[in-house]
This record gives sequence, C-alpha cells and structure tokens, in this order.
Amino acid sequence: MSAHPRATLQAKAPLLATTALECCYGRIRALKGIAVHVNEGETVALVGANGAGKTTFLRAVSGLQPLSAGTVTFAGEDISHLRPDLRARRGIGHSPEGRQVFGPLSIEDNLLLGAYTRPKGERAHDLEKVFAMFPILKDKRTLVAGTLSGGQQQMLAIGRALMSRPRLLLLDEPSMGLAPLLVEVVFRAIRELKASGMTLLLVEQNAFAALGLADRGYVLETGSISLSGTGQELLSNDRVRSAYLGI
Repeated sequence: MSAHPRATLQAKAPLLATTALECCYGRIRALKGIAVHVNEGETVALVGANGAGKTTFLRAVSGLQPLSAGTVTFAGEDISHLRPDLRARRGIGHSPEGRQVFGPLSIEDNLLLGAYTRPKGERAHDLEKVFAMFPILKDKRTLVAGTLSGGQQQMLAIGRALMSRPRLLLLDEPSMGLAPLLVEVVFRAIRELKASGMTLLLVEQNAFAALGLADRGYVLETGSISLSGTGQELLSNDRVRSAYLGI
C-alpha cells in the first residue's frame, strides 16, 4: 500500500524564509523582492559587493530595519512586524557589522547583556561555553570592552549573540578589518558552530571563505539575488570567481 500523498510531498518548512522582501531608505530601494530560505542546521552564505544590501537584509531579518514590502517567516510564524526584542526571544541572534560592543562595560557584562532573554540560572553555564570558544575573553573578562583589539571585539560580539541561545545566528562581516591570524580564529569558531548543528546565516566579503564553509549561498547584487546554489557550485561559477574571488 502506497504512502498517503500528503505525507510524501510534505517537506519540512525552512526555519527562516523571506518572500518578496523590500526595504527602502527614503526613495532608494535597498532590497528588491528578496526570497531567501535557511533550513534548520544549515549554514547559508550571502555574498556580494559593498552596498549590495547584505547588511540591510540581516537587519530586516532581526527587525532593526523595517520592511517596505514582503514577509519574514521564522519557525512557521510571520514575524515581519515584530519588534527586534521579540524576534530575539523567538531565537534570532545577531552579531552586527562593526561589532558594536558596549565599550565602557566589562567583557562579562557585555556577554550577560546578550543573555537578557534567558533564565538567570543558565547564564553561568553559557558564559563558560563562550569562554571555552574564545579563551582570551575569559582572561580579560573584567576589563572594559573598549580596551580590546578589533579581533577580540569581534569574538565578543559573536559570544554576546550566542548568549541568547539562538536557533538562528546572523553573522554580519565577522572577518572585516581583522589580521589574517584573527580571521582564522573567527572562522574556526564559525566552523565549530556549524559542526554543532547551529543554523547560521553568514554575510561576508571574504566570499572564498564564506562559500567554502556554506552548505548553500546567495549572491546579492544591487538589492537583488542574482545567483544561488550550493557553496561549491558558487565557488566554481565563472561569474562568481571573476567578480568576488579575483580568479
């Protein structure tokens, strides 16, 4: 006896999906009908030139940038008009471009701010997990965040986002402005998160590193998706190699 048709056809819905998503800055359309999906446990890279709309897209997902049109669906719920804090409570963590740590506060207090949606009893355990990933933060935990190097601030920004125990982690340009040695430390941490099964949406100018890590990727050009495919497909695409990999 054959299986019920609905049972065979019904695929698991993506954790994140955007449909016809548009964002405007005044009269400028920064995003033009973006459709992206991220499945649970996937690492998806969004690559493109400066000004393509990558950061705007992540801000639209986390609620920091209002939509002009379209929808954002997370875990089956339309969250298009939810406040950012309510999206964080539902499981969207955001490590923003430029790190944006709280300079006058200690490293530990920066991390604890990331856990404001979590029960107090979980915070000590989660702190230790972040410190295990970035031991330098543990060594300096009492220092104010403004004294950290750029690479250490990037580790802090990622750690702060992880403190909310996100179902989806948005990483915006984690390697920007870092020395090669620190880029490797940050990407090692991202690989660890991927291996642990965390769902990641990665915006990164280092297209080679991002696509090499990603299960799937999208190429964003002037506010529109121009290409999509597996990370390996995009790495071997002549157009991507020419425009973003310098090959």
